[in-house]
Amino acid sequence: MKKIITLAVLVLLMGSCTKNFDEINTNPYQITDESLTQDFNHVGAYFQGLLSNLQGHQVEEDLLTDSFVRHFGTPTPFVSNRNNTTYYVTWNSFWGRIYGSVMSPSRQVIKIAEEGGYDVFEAWAKLIQVMGLSRLTAYHGPLIYSEYGKTTTPILYDSEQTLYNSFFTVLDEVQTVFSANKTYPGMKKFDASYGGDVNKWIKLVNSMRLRLAIRISKANPTLAKTQGEKAIADPGGLILTNADNFNISLYGGKMPLAVICFEWQDTRMGAGLEEFMVGLKDPRIGKYFSPAKDAALYADHPAFPYKGIASGAYLGAKDDRQLYSEVSEDWKSVTSRRFFTAAEVHFALAEAALRNWTGAGSAKQHYEEGIKMSFQNWGAGGVDAYLADATSTPINYVDPKDSRNSYTTRSTVTVAWDEAASNEIKLEKIITQKWIDALTNANEVWCDHRRTGYPKLHYVPKNDSNQDWGVIPADGFLQRMPFVDAERNSNAAGVADAVTKMGGPDLISTRLWFAPAVPNF
Repeated sequence: MKKIITLAVLVLLMGSCTKNFDEINTNPYQITDESLTQDFNHVGAYFQGLLSNLQGHQVEEDLLTDSFVRHFGTPTPFVSNRNNTTYYVTWNSFWGRIYGSVMSPSRQVIKIAEEGGYDVFEAWAKLIQVMGLSRLTAYHGPLIYSEYGKTTTPILYDSEQTLYNSFFTVLDEVQTVFSANKTYPGMKKFDASYGGDVNKWIKLVNSMRLRLAIRISKANPTLAKTQGEKAIADPGGLILTNADNFNISLYGGKMPLAVICFEWQDTRMGAGLEEFMVGLKDPRIGKYFSPAKDAALYADHPAFPYKGIASGAYLGAKDDRQLYSEVSEDWKSVTSRRFFTAAEVHFALAEAALRNWTGAGSAKQHYEEGIKMSFQNWGAGGVDAYLADATSTPINYVDPKDSRNSYTTRSTVTVAWDEAASNEIKLEKIITQKWIDALTNANEVWCDHRRTGYPKLHYVPKNDSNQDWGVIPADGFLQRMPFVDAERNSNAAGVADAVTKMGGPDLISTRLWFAPAVPNF
């Protein structure tokens, strides 16, 4: 009888142990596939990296687009003062960032999302691809998109015309998914910009559509009008207030331009912004930059103690211009970077109104609202007096260190709106204000400048362009960046095909499709 009882107890114990075997033998500190799936980590963990790499750093932006639009100037004579800023191609790495850190991981996200039925994550990744490639095409023109992921060469590029059509198609797909999932909770943990609010992402999709429509408004006015009006009419709305701005978190890191300025001492205020902001008596200047550290540098305008460096300047020793205006000390503590703001959308709508797009509203109203949103976003006061100023104009630039860099302003633009002015004058006002606001996010205003000619920026004093990469006239501007050497070496036939689609040689002087040399109106 004792043996029978013992056997029964043993069976009971064994059953109990077997029942809890998985729980007892699971490492509580180990991340399982099941837990990853439950928290969306297996598909969502990629998005911090994807978003972070939509914008570049020193050689991708500060010594490239920031210089090309005259927002910043470097005191450092890199490579014996012959480099991108003087129109001799030295750095050309944004391609690697977008394809290596945006396109490649997003392709993996899309694969996981398709297999698991995560439609919102798939749409989100596709949107980020469009955001990245739409920036990169502004550098080069044709890109690899429809054949991205192909493993055998040649890998063919899409023409700009094909790219923009594809971008609009993808935005349609993304909008459909987002609109059907407005309360979807899965994005929240991975979305440092909007906290997973799908409704705000819908506004960003519409705003992206408007941005791209405005960009191609001269190249294909019919398509631009169709897509622009579609963005304006969508019930999901646009980014029209700063509360809806799309900012990309630094995820605990430092603002790149603050690092370049304060830690490396390699960037300062651009002469272009001194020319316009001092001349127009712009109160935002103190939010952008710190006063120069030597009063002799701004003796020509002592009431505005700021001094910039000309883009493409003749430079001697790096120390010569260390006392020129640094960026504002506030930039040391920022936690995010601006990518898409209400100000940009209002300026786009103002231009859309000039082009008679249905629903765009009043050009004057959007122009003034864009300036107000900009002042608010940057924390500057005095906007009403600024908007009323019909007399102040940009000033000439004086470089106390080297007179070869000094120049006479090309612009007579004023701030106050004049309803009786021509569309050309109105457009110059709109694009000039859009350019002033776009500090730290120069990509789109570089596009604006190439397609409209506004603002009327200064020419580079030291022009090192030549037959190696293309010749830019003394009174001209660099139009694009060449295709990268890695592609030339590994996908030569693809690059050759891209050149035929571009309609011009692979040089910095070739105008891109979106910026034809035709009248603005």
